[in-house]
Amino acid sequence: MPTAVFVAPILSENATRMIEAVASLPGVRLGVITQDPAEKLSPGLAAKVAAHWRVDDVLDHWQLSWAAEELTRRIGPIDRLFGAYEQLQVPLAEVREKMGISGMGAAVARRFRDKSEMKDALRAAGLPCARHALVESADEAVAFTRKVGYPVVIKPPAGAGAIATFRADDEASLRAAVAKAAPRAGHAALVEEFITGDEHSLETISIGGRAVWHSLTHYYPTPLDVVRNPWIQWCVLCPREVDDARYDDIRKAGSRALEVLGMETGLSHMEWFRRADGTIAISEVAARPPGAQITTLNSRAHDIDFVRAWAQLMVFGTFERPTRKYAVGAAFLRGHGSGRIQHVHGLDQIGREMGPLVVDVKLPSLGQAPAASYEGDGYIILRHPETAVVMRALQRLISVVKVELG
Repeated sequence: MPTAVFVAPILSENATRMIEAVASLPGVRLGVITQDPAEKLSPGLAAKVAAHWRVDDVLDHWQLSWAAEELTRRIGPIDRLFGAYEQLQVPLAEVREKMGISGMGAAVARRFRDKSEMKDALRAAGLPCARHALVESADEAVAFTRKVGYPVVIKPPAGAGAIATFRADDEASLRAAVAKAAPRAGHAALVEEFITGDEHSLETISIGGRAVWHSLTHYYPTPLDVVRNPWIQWCVLCPREVDDARYDDIRKAGSRALEVLGMETGLSHMEWFRRADGTIAISEVAARPPGAQITTLNSRAHDIDFVRAWAQLMVFGTFERPTRKYAVGAAFLRGHGSGRIQHVHGLDQIGREMGPLVVDVKLPSLGQAPAASYEGDGYIILRHPETAVVMRALQRLISVVKVELG
């Protein structure tokens, strides 16, 4: 009976779903480490957890190590220690190394987390990605940009999800962006050339260092454009034809990138661009499940529980390749303007026009303040066997459904 320990900062809806998935695997002894108390688990789920340990900060390597050692004393040696939260990947790897637990090592985890180190490794391998530099001052950022030209993007080296990411189109906006990033000696900011084109993601299951499954998405528009334009209702399309020849280049480059970065067994999320001239460029790669409901999209595209499939991969190192049956897309609902959410318009019309296509709905809560994230305050997920049908439906949906603020 393997002992698996799942780690998350809080017992959020997503974390709880992942804990449920691990608990559903046959013959698994489950431990949980969070900053939340065990009482936040539902009684039914708590009964399936062999032991829980609370810490003040799961990102603190020493607290995480202490918790893992305490759980070892209570439920036995840990065979798998993992979590989905991006910022947890390095602390988890450090504890795995310290305790002799199999899984990704610290050096590999840092290569995935540090975008500068990542891009250095990719470029050294001849893989296409943005030119970049670590800077500790505005003058260093200006000097780099004179070499690559405007626009550029400024972000934390270990950022995720376009958080604290700024685009600069001239020296004034570059200096303003660097001031917001506030780099200093020992805490640099990452400046990289801005790649123009259509943005996508590539999700890959790897086992023993070999890619065994993939999926991909199209972003409409790029997340950075959505962050810069709060009125945009972002869409993510997961086409059915992921094995089409037009994706041969990114599948090949993606597999090579994972090999270079040191991926062994796990699920990865790569963001990449298709330039106007047809060439590709890798933006960055994360060694964890994707956000933006992409896991849900893959569940619906294959008619499986993809979270459970990921849990099985992380605990047992196995993955049953599913059949892709549908194209799927998500429209993220965001309000424009100021104030709190007052009303969501157009839902009845969407129900009449495309009710059979709708498979998941999460509506914004009336009275709440709108989120700053490009994922907004809710979403509607559509699916159909034909990709073009889903694409047209998404475009129609975001033209009809409006979130009123006031």
